[in-house]
Amino acid sequence: MKFRNLFLGVLVVVGGSSAFSQSNLLNAKTPDEIGKKTAAQMISDNDKPLPYGYVHDRDIMFGKAVWEIIDLDERVNFPLYYPIDTANIGSDRRSLFDVLLKGIKTGKITEVYSDDYFNTKKSLKDMSSSFKYVDTLQTGIDEINNYYEDYKSGRKVLDPQYINVRELSAIDISGYKIKGYWYFDKRQGELKYRLLGICPVAPEARDIGNDKADVIELFWIYFPAIRDVLHEAHAFNDRNSAMPISFDHLLNARRFSAVIYKEENVYGDRKVEDYMKDNAQMQLLESERIKEKIRNFEQDMWNY
Repeated sequence: MKFRNLFLGVLVVVGGSSAFSQSNLLNAKTPDEIGKKTAAQMISDNDKPLPYGYVHDRDIMFGKAVWEIIDLDERVNFPLYYPIDTANIGSDRRSLFDVLLKGIKTGKITEVYSDDYFNTKKSLKDMSSSFKYVDTLQTGIDEINNYYEDYKSGRKVLDPQYINVRELSAIDISGYKIKGYWYFDKRQGELKYRLLGICPVAPEARDIGNDKADVIELFWIYFPAIRDVLHEAHAFNDRNSAMPISFDHLLNARRFSAVIYKEENVYGDRKVEDYMKDNAQMQLLESERIKEKIRNFEQDMWNY
């Protein structure tokens, strides 16, 4: 029975992935026809992300919320980072940050918050200072001082060459913080994971180019509310470009490398670095200890 369910699951994943490969690529006579779907393809593509099963509170025997950091410098996490330059690449390939930012700007993503407990909502206007920084160069200030009366009266307008504009883009994202919940479902008898939130991490726009700049949490998004958006966007599959994988599937299947930096605890959910200070090796070992503690609960369920 289990083998049959596994086989059906593989068929669903393979079938869904093949449906999202670049449409009409081999049949197009001109480049304009690439990406155009036939009526039959449009009918077969009207699918939705696989819905989460209902879990009753009484079925949760064990639960633990953890926060992890996904480092985009790691090779296994490259599908979340690239492409960073979209000028010379197809519109069907975008980085995860581009997908999230576009969803916020178009209004498809509304569950955006300033904290990882989803208490305070955040609008695009609230985040504008983090995304874009406009400053006048010193030469521009000198220009204004030399012709102060002309600029004051409006007879002259400052030339754009004297203005420095910095905009945050996908290349500046250093990682993602995620919040998830590990729980043991006693009805199904297995340990499961549910992703709750995701947050891009990057320096502010004013600090772009400064290697010593601190990174900040740009915004937190409640993950279950954006699954439809992530299901329509696809990450590059290095093994088979004809079968890309959706960001929703990639994240839910945990096809990434992450390190736990915080767990819910009696100390106000303090971070690992708060009690393992100035020792990166001990912080990594503590992260592994938390991970093993969660795993061991499932293992201990079958030991007598």
